[in-house]
Amino acid sequence: MYVHSFHLLMHPRCTQDLSLVQLKLFCIYEGGKIDLILCKSISRFAKNTVDCLDYVRELKSLGVNVKFEKENIETLSASSEFAISLYASFAQAESESISKNVTWGIEKAFQEGKVRYRLDGTLGYRMGDDGKPCIVEEEAVHVRTIFRMFAEGHSMKEIADYMMELGVERRNGSTEWTRHHVNCILRNEKYVGDAILQKSYTVDCLTHKRAKNTGQKAKYLIQDCHEAIIDRETWDRVRLELAKRSMDAGGRTSRKQKGSYHTDYCFNQILICPYCGSTFKRTIWKIGDRNVGVWRCGTRLEHGSRRCAKSPSVHESKLHKAVLSAVNHVIEDVQELNEAVMTSLEKSRAEIISIDAEYRAEFTRLKEIENKRDGILEIITGSTFDRFREELKTLNSSEEECKKKLEELTHQKEKIQHSIQQTTSARELFANMRPLVCFDDVTVRRLVERIEVINKTTIKVVFRGGLEYQTEVEK
Repeated sequence: MYVHSFHLLMHPRCTQDLSLVQLKLFCIYEGGKIDLILCKSISRFAKNTVDCLDYVRELKSLGVNVKFEKENIETLSASSEFAISLYASFAQAESESISKNVTWGIEKAFQEGKVRYRLDGTLGYRMGDDGKPCIVEEEAVHVRTIFRMFAEGHSMKEIADYMMELGVERRNGSTEWTRHHVNCILRNEKYVGDAILQKSYTVDCLTHKRAKNTGQKAKYLIQDCHEAIIDRETWDRVRLELAKRSMDAGGRTSRKQKGSYHTDYCFNQILICPYCGSTFKRTIWKIGDRNVGVWRCGTRLEHGSRRCAKSPSVHESKLHKAVLSAVNHVIEDVQELNEAVMTSLEKSRAEIISIDAEYRAEFTRLKEIENKRDGILEIITGSTFDRFREELKTLNSSEEECKKKLEELTHQKEKIQHSIQQTTSARELFANMRPLVCFDDVTVRRLVERIEVINKTTIKVVFRGGLEYQTEVEK
């Protein structure tokens, strides 16, 4: 007698693809070696009624009998299929009921603020004896470096290259770093001591398929639930910087550049054309036997002079000298900067107060719309639906307008908060600086908000905080 123990079918929480199970079965009973398969119960054989019947019929056509011990059913008998479908339906319903109860329990725990930590790939943390994350200082110092460099204006690629240069190991022991790894660290709320619960959810309890939660279910933010590596101020600065770079990348018109934020050169995204408002881009000119870096209007580079005919081209070396002169002027006369900063901060704070008031008014209006609609839905019946159709349609439209307005106000506030953070940071940096001897990309990126190219020999440097300084460019 040929006996083969096939544990894959017997496991109640098997998550393998059904085609794999079929393939293994075919390999076993090919050549007529298998006559009988013993199974403890129908619930162990397949995840749902349809799959169970499909397998039974396929095996039956090959002359293979399946005996379910608990239900005392053999598939080769005439009345087996009806009994199998009945028991399989019961098993499927029981599985779904258990899954719903487990899901309810998990969500209840989320609502009560009970955090289930998974730190397998989180640099800087290990699970402590008390069930909470504890900081590994040797790794945490690198996490702080990543956040600091990003807040200072470095690109994710530059940070990744720096980590590789230092030979910093990730949690899996690899020293290979990419912008994706840096991005994951910058967006991980655990580093500020928070935890977001229910980031993913189970789509189907039978297949155990999970999906990213993009609004299908509620998410729960638990703040200060464990020791933080990054302080709240740095975290907020990084979040605002991420939002700004995302908007900068999404706002480009070139297919080649869209969706990517570049910091290879500090003038990217801050050097502005006075005629079309486009940002300048770096190109290389061949002058004699030398390659010279030149900045030109992006619109003119992509579409020619018909779209932007008067835009000047500026040599990079001359631009460096002009900006260096402007920065040193402000360093030597910091009082003028402080006055501009105070004016800018007062204006920004007044704008935030105005936005908050408008946000509260819109939020109140949204709640009134929702309450009114819920009241209509409670009294509506089939015969009265037509009478309320237009009113419900109007309420739904008003609700969408409110949500859109709230989203716009949130973006406006984040943009102003980002400006305040950068203005404060620039003021602190200026206060402790001495005049620069040579041009420094990182320092200029932190101090300068934008540079307007007035003409070939004149630029206007706008510093963070609102101070403007006009300077000459060498001919």
